[in-house]
Amino acid sequence: MSEPTPGLDALPRFVVDRTSPVPLYYQVAQHLEDAIHSGAVPTGTLFQNEVDLAASLGLSRPTMRRAMQHLVDKGLVVRRRGIGTRVVQPKLRRSLELTSLNDDLTRAGRKPTTEVLSFERVQATDVVAERLEVPEATVVHELVRIRRADGEPIARLINYLPEHIVAFDELDLAEHGLYELIRRQGVVLHSATQTLGARTATAAEARLMSEPRGAALVTAQRVTYDDHGQAVEFGNHIYASSRYTFEINLLTT
Repeated sequence: MSEPTPGLDALPRFVVDRTSPVPLYYQVAQHLEDAIHSGAVPTGTLFQNEVDLAASLGLSRPTMRRAMQHLVDKGLVVRRRGIGTRVVQPKLRRSLELTSLNDDLTRAGRKPTTEVLSFERVQATDVVAERLEVPEATVVHELVRIRRADGEPIARLINYLPEHIVAFDELDLAEHGLYELIRRQGVVLHSATQTLGARTATAAEARLMSEPRGAALVTAQRVTYDDHGQAVEFGNHIYASSRYTFEINLLTT
């Protein structure tokens, strides 16, 4: 078990800037967040009480408490009465780009593993047919997977692909990212449309995701197109919101 940190001695040196327009609590929260993401403060670290933390930085307790609440809200630390504030595994932050979850996990330094729950040929429902732009009841491949990061369930992925796209088998799917396998067929992935949402988990979904029943889920539906404008994949996914977030970068013009 990790020992409580003696103040902020284990962190890179930090002094709050009282002349800055940035609120003091946010300065501290950003410093701690950076240290957690960099590994300077590893998962499992137990912080000493907020009174001592505040004193070590010359801050008031309410300011320190607000900084720690900011980290709680971002899912980086959890408070336990009688125990303290402990650092937890940071959520995976995924940018909205045309990449596979397998690739994103690898780039984030996480170890991805895949459990293939189903690998079948099925008749396209009206929704699937519309997304893939094929006649209803056309035979397509339905792929159902659980993706884990460092052994923890991150997502349940359901993908539908036209038959001519699938030149791989279940073993390939367990070892490689879906987009990697599609590209191996000579398909050039060009663009995608994606819709994000949120809902609570059913009992079955909660069991699959190792979450309590009614836990919050992030939902995503994505249709991917090749460089000829043809739909090559429709994904209908759920993600454990306790361990996963999407990141959107906005640019001004």
